[in-house]
Amino acid sequence: MFRNQYDTDVTTWSPQGRLFQVEYAMEAVKQGSAAIGLRSNTHAVLACVNKANSELSSHQRKIFKVDDHIGVAIAGLTADGRVLSRYMRSECINYGYTYESPLPVGRLVVQLADKAQVCTQRSWKRPYGVGLLVAGLDESGAHLYYNCPSGNYFEYQAFAIGSRSQAAKTYLERKFENFPQSSRDELIKDALFAIRETLQGEKLTSSVCTVSVVGVGEAFNILDQATVQALINEFEISGEEAPAAAGGAEEAAGGAAADQGGAAAEEETAPMDI
Repeated sequence: MFRNQYDTDVTTWSPQGRLFQVEYAMEAVKQGSAAIGLRSNTHAVLACVNKANSELSSHQRKIFKVDDHIGVAIAGLTADGRVLSRYMRSECINYGYTYESPLPVGRLVVQLADKAQVCTQRSWKRPYGVGLLVAGLDESGAHLYYNCPSGNYFEYQAFAIGSRSQAAKTYLERKFENFPQSSRDELIKDALFAIRETLQGEKLTSSVCTVSVVGVGEAFNILDQATVQALINEFEISGEEAPAAAGGAEEAAGGAAADQGGAAAEEETAPMDI
């Protein structure tokens, strides 16, 4: 049996019990540019990698403000991310108009998960090909949720999605026990370090990343490039030293290989000279 006989619509199960269109949507999240979220007891930080399609184009926005107390970072299909962020914004406005209070983060995440899950059980729909990191602050403190295209949602202390996100997860796993007591600046510092891990040696600058923060006494806001660059310079995490060291090691290895190659060439050519 060919696999593509079972991926024509989202309600067709394969003999192995798999929904391929849902798996395709989750693969789209893995192929998107990296997004990172982490939270303390009082603040939540979102950061993402800006990836332009060419040198002549600007990057797509990956972080959106939903309300004064909620923001979202996306990885995957940006168009789907904009649709869902607009839905979340509408829900926050409606809740605020009805109850005259901010929408709790957990309730919004459940509504978002329900909306995503419906797309996995209607044959005329398709799953949203985007993963969302929802960061917010309500009466119970700071929260960070991950919403999956399958309709699942999970709450995390810190998480990373998108391409090369495993390197960031490894860094966050080493540090997450300190996050609950971290200050705002310490969270931003750890977010920038995690972003640098996903760049694989590329220099970290304010032009290749976006950082946002929400917390007690601070509405959700996206930091401007000058502020981010000042923080990168202050924390000394541009990543220039590591590539230089790696380049030196490569040069040394190349020199050693050249010396060995020269010695071997001399041994081969010596009998011919005689």
